[in-house]
Amino acid sequence: MLENDAERRRFIRMQTGCKMTYRFPQSAEVFEATCQNLSGAGLLFTTSHPVEPGKALEIRIAPVNPVTPPLEAFVEVLRVGERDGEYEVAAVIKGIKSEG
Repeated sequence: MLENDAERRRFIRMQTGCKMTYRFPQSAEVFEATCQNLSGAGLLFTTSHPVEPGKALEIRIAPVNPVTPPLEAFVEVLRVGERDGEYEVAAVIKGIKSEG
């Protein structure tokens, strides 16, 4: 990999390891996952439930530090890979949920 390849992203990825939940819009069923990394544009999370690319999700990431408020957002799944019985899901953030 070229040295400049790592700098092509608009936002730096932060390694998180935070617990999170997600659900499909119009569904009450909530799934648990682990947010692996997060940037200003998207996230990567792992889950034991399959998710299809192109699907919309509502997510909630609960930070380890209780001083930091949770992130609630709408995302679109870009790609999914399976590894060791878990799914790695890359998603782009489409909007942040408001508190109201």
